[in-house]
Amino acid sequence: MSLKYKASNPDGIYFITLTVVEWADVFTRRDYCELLCDSLGYCQQKKDLTLYAWCIMTNHVHLICSAPKLPDVMRDLKKYTSRFLVEAIKTNPKESRKNWLLWLFKSAAEKSSSHGEHQFWQLGGHYVELNMNGLLAQRLEYLHQNPVKAGFVEEPEQWYYSSARDYAGEKGRLEVVLLE
Repeated sequence: MSLKYKASNPDGIYFITLTVVEWADVFTRRDYCELLCDSLGYCQQKKDLTLYAWCIMTNHVHLICSAPKLPDVMRDLKKYTSRFLVEAIKTNPKESRKNWLLWLFKSAAEKSSSHGEHQFWQLGGHYVELNMNGLLAQRLEYLHQNPVKAGFVEEPEQWYYSSARDYAGEKGRLEVVLLE
């Protein structure tokens, strides 16, 4: 992974995208979104993760965040959520795509020596330091407009798994520090 996609400034605010392997639509089920939200909340409480904005889409997650050891926090988040999301898929009696998803995650893991039986997230992550106000505003707008452009909602704040509610003056699912 090139340096431009790594968090090299410990005091920086970063736009990060985490993507499910093969862009599989996993976050179509509320249970899986809640598991990810709970994990993000844990990182906020125990690992000094500050969320400025976030959005869970069906197959990827956008975050605008900072943390003293951001690469370590993201590594731990991905490792934990990977294990628990795969287990949630395995044990969900309503999961009609169970065999296909598990096959997909297993196939991805077989291509990588750094994974166990299943790989949920794509390797690495896309880190962009938001060190200019214009870039920060552009990424914030992009993140909140993602569900609108995908055709899921008419207005950003209608998407439950996003900080757009907080920016619209409503209470969102996770605690965020609003950017001005």
